[in-house]
This record gives sequence, structure tokens and C-alpha cells, in this order.
Amino acid sequence: MSSTIPNQVPAWTYTAGYPHSLKLSNTPLPQTAANGHILVQIEACALNPVDIQMMNMPKWKYPSFLGGDMREKGTVMDFSGTVISSGSMDKFKEGDEVFGMTFVPFAPAGGSLAQVAHFNLATTPCVKKPAIWSFEQAAAISLVWLTAKACIDKVAPWVEKSSGKRVAVLGGSSSTGIYSIILAKWRGWKVVATSSGANKDFVTNHLKADAHVDYTKQDVRKGVSDFQPDAVIDCVGGTECIGLPSSKRYVSIVGDKTGRTAMGGPYTYYDVWHPLNAATQWLRWAKGNLGLGEAYDVIILSPRSDYLEDAIKTLSSEDIHIDSVHAFEDAKKAFERLNTGRAKGKVVVKVQQATR
Repeated sequence: MSSTIPNQVPAWTYTAGYPHSLKLSNTPLPQTAANGHILVQIEACALNPVDIQMMNMPKWKYPSFLGGDMREKGTVMDFSGTVISSGSMDKFKEGDEVFGMTFVPFAPAGGSLAQVAHFNLATTPCVKKPAIWSFEQAAAISLVWLTAKACIDKVAPWVEKSSGKRVAVLGGSSSTGIYSIILAKWRGWKVVATSSGANKDFVTNHLKADAHVDYTKQDVRKGVSDFQPDAVIDCVGGTECIGLPSSKRYVSIVGDKTGRTAMGGPYTYYDVWHPLNAATQWLRWAKGNLGLGEAYDVIILSPRSDYLEDAIKTLSSEDIHIDSVHAFEDAKKAFERLNTGRAKGKVVVKVQQATR
């Protein structure tokens, strides 16, 4: 099979900054997978806000000796596809259908928004795709499932020892919010979730959240506080629900920022462009660790393939929520949809157009 692998493939790349530098290019591709790597024919990929944030990282414009890199770089982390060359035969062989996510889409031929990608398994949680899932569904899972799993694990010690077992999920119709609610309900916890009123039925009737707060019409802090959660999972950013009287634990996947273009997560502890936010987060974290208030942290996912195996065991096809599917050549429209902040579930790009 390796003899049919082209030496260049179409891929969406950028130099520095979204959206102005994002373009469709031809990117060089190795003819066989390196040791510990796999070459994957990408069938579908799913977009995440971090893909835009990564393109906007200021460091790309720095001089090379400071880590700058103005070469064409790949983008998008989540993928599904078929292995066409394996440098790790004990894990995958040619023809295996797989899904996962890469932590270094900017590596050479490393982005998932490409016809073929070259993934280092040391930085790529990846497992075989179940036959029951479509490629689009499989592409939509990895980053948000691993993030939701980390959120639940981080609040569980506080929630489980409470008699009420109550948690708030801010951004309940976001992709990470969806799976946080699913995992919380699977544990038997009570959940209050925030979203717009347009998504109330989805959050309460489909995801089975016990209570809902419409952030467009209600006082979010009061609405969430009235539920008396033992912990808060923040999937949207901001500070509105920090320090609720009943909450003993607060985890955010974003941090204090609310904008969609700048990098979130633990990076915000070190964000020199927003030093006040960074200092405030460090102070809040320190107070919590000293037992002087709500335990606080900004977290990142756990890059574990066994957690993806858990997703296969836990989720039915009906549990995988896709907002929209876009053609490969329409990737810019897919990013535009993601960037509205109104997607209900994942925005997916179908890379290979043949029916599978």
C-alpha cells in the first residue's frame, strides 16, 4: 500500500493568525510511517476552539530563535480515518479504521485537516474505530470526551462525598458541556446547566439535566447558586459563578477570559498579554490549596487512549452530537460556524467525499 502514497497531499495550513493566513495548500508527506508513527488517510476531522486559538498564538511571529515559525503549518487536532502505513505494528496495521487526536497538528504533515496525516503515537491518543460509529461521529469524540472526563475526575472527590451530589455545568450545550452532563448523569449526580433558551429543551429533555439557567435572560449566578451545586464545571470562561456559597470545587477549561480567539486552559496562568487575569487565577488557586476558599483550577485533558476506549463502551451513536458537516473545500465555512459560538455539538469536516 505504501507505494500508492503520494509525496504531497492537499491540506489546510496557516503561517500565523486566523482567518487571514488559513489556506488550502499541498503539503509534503513521508512515503512510509516513521517508527512509532502512523500515516492515516483522514476521512473526517472535527474542529475545536483551540484550533483557532493555536493559529493565533503570538509566538508564530517571533524570530526563530525565540520559537517563531512562519512556515506553513497544519491545523486541527481531532480525526478519524484509515491507517495506510504503520511504524507501530503492535498497535495498528494497514487498513485499521481509527480515531483520536493529535497534540501537535503543527508538526510536519501533522494536521488533521488534510487528505493524509502523519501522527506520532507518543503525542496522539488513538484507538480503533467501532464499526457502529460513522467516521464523522468518531472524529467528533476525542478532544471533548477527554476534556469532559478530566473535568468530572477533577470534581468527583468533592461531589461524591456530598449527600446532594450536585454539579453545575456552565455551557451545557457546548461540546465539552454535553459530555460533562452525560458523564455526571451516568454517575447519578444532579446537574444544573446553563445555555441559551433555544437549547433548553436539548439540555433538559435530551441530556437530562435536572435544571436549566438561560444565560440570555436570567441572572446566571443567582440561578446556578439557587441549585446549590457542590462543584462547578466551567466550559465557557469568565468569573460569574466563582465562589458560590455551596461550591467547594471550581474547574475551568478556559480560565477568566471570555474571548474565543486567544488560548485558554492552563496557558492562561502564564498569559503575559493578560497579566491581571493570570495573577488573579494564581491567587485563587493558591487560596484554594491552602483551604482558604473554593478549590480552583484551570485544567487540560488527560491524553489517554484508554479513556477513548471508555468512550466506545459508554457512548451510543445517539450520544454523539454533531452540529454540522462541511466539505473539505469548505473548511473556512466550518471554522466560521465554529466561531459563532452557537454550534450545538461538533462542527465536522468530511475530508474524503466517497461514501463509506
